[in-house]
Amino acid sequence: MKHLLIVAHAPSPNTLKLREAAARGAGHEDIENVCVTVKAPLEAGPEDVRTCDAILLGTTENLGYMSGTLKDFFDRSYYPVLEEKQGLPCAIYIRAGHDGTGTRRAVETIVTGLRWNWVQDPLVLRGDWQDAFEAKVEELGMYLAAGLDAGII
Repeated sequence: MKHLLIVAHAPSPNTLKLREAAARGAGHEDIENVCVTVKAPLEAGPEDVRTCDAILLGTTENLGYMSGTLKDFFDRSYYPVLEEKQGLPCAIYIRAGHDGTGTRRAVETIVTGLRWNWVQDPLVLRGDWQDAFEAKVEELGMYLAAGLDAGII
């Protein structure tokens, strides 16, 4: 059994919908050999990263940067997992009120330092809320879990 960890900041009803969509996609009925754990960034830590086979990150764009809670997750987890989790498959979705460029750059810098492996391009959900955002995040979660299930990632 493979383990997918979803660490996503959800400070609003809409961002909670996104986190739930990621979990729904990852838990698709056709995906049989993947268990999914969903945690808020302040609840997740190095031990969660150590026990996962892939990670899906979710954040809001805050002042052109990632959420403070996701940064806190990285601050607490970076050095404890640096050596043992190199190559960890990862993906991210960013709920950006503007363009998400600074947020994406910041997360990519940290992930590069961790030597994690992007298996999907970052999904940046820009501008005003659109109901289609949920389907995109659900698909991202499903693809990540399906890749684990099939042994592709």
